[in-house]
Amino acid sequence: MDSQNQNRRRFLKGSAAAGIYLGLFGMPNLFGNTIINTDAAEITNVKLNNGIKMPMLGFGTYGLNGEVCQKSVADAISVGYRLIDTAKVYGNEEAVGRGIKQSGVNRKELFVTSKLWVDDAGYENAKKGFEETLTKLGLEYLDLYLIHRPRGDVKGSWKAMEELYKAGKIRAIGISNFDPDQMAELLSYAQVKPAVNQIETHAYFQQNNAYNVLKQHNIQMEAWAPFAEGRNGLFTNEVFVAIAKKYGKTTAQVNLRWHYQRGIVAIPRSSQKAHIVENLNIFDFKLDHADMSAIEKLDLNKTQFPEWS
Repeated sequence: MDSQNQNRRRFLKGSAAAGIYLGLFGMPNLFGNTIINTDAAEITNVKLNNGIKMPMLGFGTYGLNGEVCQKSVADAISVGYRLIDTAKVYGNEEAVGRGIKQSGVNRKELFVTSKLWVDDAGYENAKKGFEETLTKLGLEYLDLYLIHRPRGDVKGSWKAMEELYKAGKIRAIGISNFDPDQMAELLSYAQVKPAVNQIETHAYFQQNNAYNVLKQHNIQMEAWAPFAEGRNGLFTNEVFVAIAKKYGKTTAQVNLRWHYQRGIVAIPRSSQKAHIVENLNIFDFKLDHADMSAIEKLDLNKTQFPEWS
């Protein structure tokens, strides 16, 4: 989808070394407890409701495949990303695994997420699906495993994931694309509370109801498509262009900073190393109240991906 992002790269300044650090210019509005990194080369982490740390900025892999995916993952890790997100249905878990191996970074330093697809719903199927994911990734455990969509035998899937979590095969379990009512149903029988809900979240679909409900339950909100994949002219929106110019940043960086200040984990993706680096440069400036208010007014309160609903 990088071809859709041609107009996003305005006012790009600095290098990875200049921008990949925790700027103490105001902490985000967090869902749980935050951990402030002391290492200037690290991304901020959030503490999930089970106590483990998750980076607040990660690398998404949807739409990346084969050698391009492998190289992009290796590049992302090389410049400082530690959260890598994939899913069975992306069809790229093997390439992601090769990219992780190519990076040479110690596995314990990484936070790897994958997701259980609808075809693998149910107790026995979920366990098999999880093992297939581990095999394809070439890993011994996952940091986070999500039910990708609330379809099929969710209760059976969750029971299997709880057992895998208790056995130490998964460090945290969660959900994706669950609305508040669907999440409430899961919570009615869950022995282990979901740590994360990964949903469509961006300036045009701010999901304020879900945002507030997740905060109430101390479940971390994570944004897929944090740029709305450039739909509806997001990268050239005059509000973002003006804010980007104000700080000498790009519209992409402003968007990611907005997610960060809301306390939302974001997982942008790109196959171009310059863009991968650029997306990390968000910790050396702070959006002020006027900026946040202006972006808040962009909310259309509807999905930008009706074909995925």
